[in-house]
Amino acid sequence: MPRAGLTRVDVVAAGATLADEVGYDKLALGTLAQRLGVRTPSLYKHIESLADLQHRIAALAMSELDRIVRDAMHGKSGSAALGAFAEAFRAFVIDHPGRYAATIGARLAGPDDPLAQPSARMMESMAAVLQGYGIAESDMIHALRTMRCTFHGFATLQASDGFQISDDAEESFHWMIGFLDRGLVEIAEGPASRKLPQAERT
Repeated sequence: MPRAGLTRVDVVAAGATLADEVGYDKLALGTLAQRLGVRTPSLYKHIESLADLQHRIAALAMSELDRIVRDAMHGKSGSAALGAFAEAFRAFVIDHPGRYAATIGARLAGPDDPLAQPSARMMESMAAVLQGYGIAESDMIHALRTMRCTFHGFATLQASDGFQISDDAEESFHWMIGFLDRGLVEIAEGPASRKLPQAERT
């Protein structure tokens, strides 16, 4: 029986859940329609296309991640904020791999894009962590990218069962946080700009 009172919010939420279950790359409108108890054409009353659905899932995921990260970091600074961010970020990726995947490479369509504000707030949260270390403005973009790559890489690998050598991934995770913490302290205390040393000529 067709589902009465279906809304765009319902469709996007169901799409996000389906992406988590089957994988973002396997998200299909036909499968989603079956999940919602409607015919596929009925979905077009709420979304324009699969690409539109994917973008709305990205906005939903970023909003959820932003809220979770901000709650975890509340009242913390320095290494405590870094650890709180890392734990919250990893937990979200592991629990919601499909919807998180939707955020990777998602581009803003304009200032009114629902993805814009949560994306900006996530950047602000990351910047707040780094500012707590006293990272210079000239180093900020490099530090932001390093922080993002570090936690994204670990979380997505763990979510896809990428650590199979042993069962000590948790220990490695906290070792990694400590490693990044020490690196940020060193960057903040040293020159604002660094270059890798040139190899000695023989």
